[in-house]
Parts: sequence; structure tokens; C-alpha cells
Amino acid sequence: MLRALPVLAVGVGAASCGYALSGRGSFLPAYIKTLGIPMFENHTPFQLVEQLFTQKVRAEFQSSRRYTVVPSEDGVDGIVRGTIQNIGLQPIGLNDQQLASRFRITVVMKTSFEDVKAQKTLWENPALSFSDEYEAATPTGGQNVSAFIENDKVAMDRMAGDFARALVSAILEAF
Repeated sequence: MLRALPVLAVGVGAASCGYALSGRGSFLPAYIKTLGIPMFENHTPFQLVEQLFTQKVRAEFQSSRRYTVVPSEDGVDGIVRGTIQNIGLQPIGLNDQQLASRFRITVVMKTSFEDVKAQKTLWENPALSFSDEYEAATPTGGQNVSAFIENDKVAMDRMAGDFARALVSAILEAF
């Protein structure tokens, strides 16, 4: 019995080590119920991407069912701000004609979460980078990001959704 006690203590200690399922907790104070997510700024030459990314982040916060999300900063408990700083495209695969057929797209965004009541920033990342790879809908010979976005809106939609999930998880879990 005495020999089993240390083993049992180690087992209980390991079981209570603090790990939890990702996406289940929230770093945000309990009084934050209404989030303002104004339209993200876009410092790139590519139009409408700020709308797509803003909509995806709003939808991701709403899907948690813990927050009411509004598109303004008035009458809210917390504010999510974002600025798309850069969108880059790099060909990473070629087809038989030696044309780019697979791309890595990278979005760099400045993001923050502000607690309105406490008047302080609870979370921020000045250069949150997210990359993903996609097959081109129609191969192109150059590195034209606007052509990629125009030709493959489905891929950009997936990218924005993945980015939104990563951003919301980072804010809620304070990573």
C-alpha cells in the first residue's frame, strides 16, 4: 500500500497538469459579452479582402455562441481590430508546361483585442502571419496575387476561414 502511494500521487499530479481541449476556454473576462469588430483596414492594393477577413472573424466569434458581435465600436465590451499589412504569393509547384500550379499564400495582419471597460489591450500581435497552400484554378506564369485572388475566390475564402479560426483561438486562449 505504501509503495503504491507515490505512484498514485504522480498519477493524480499528471492528471491535473492543466491541459484542456483547445478552443474550450476563454482568456477574456466574464463581463465581456458584446464584441465590436469594425471593418479591418487594408494596407494592400487588393480590394475587398478586408471585407472577407472581417466577415470570417465575425462569424467565427458568433459561432462560439458566447458573444454578441456587432460591426461597430459603440456600446461594446471588447473590440477586435485588424489591419491587413501584406498578402504574398509564392509559386511552389509546377505543371507539365512548367507553369505555376500550386501556390503558398501568406497574409500578414496586425491584430488586437481591447477590453473597453478596463481600457487596455488584452491581446495583440503586430505581425500575425498565416500561410496556406492551394492548387491554382488556372495555372499562371507569374506571381500576380490579384490574378490569383480573382481566379480562385474559393481558395481565398478557405484561407480567410482558416485565418479567422486561428485568430479567434489565439485571442480566446491568449497565445
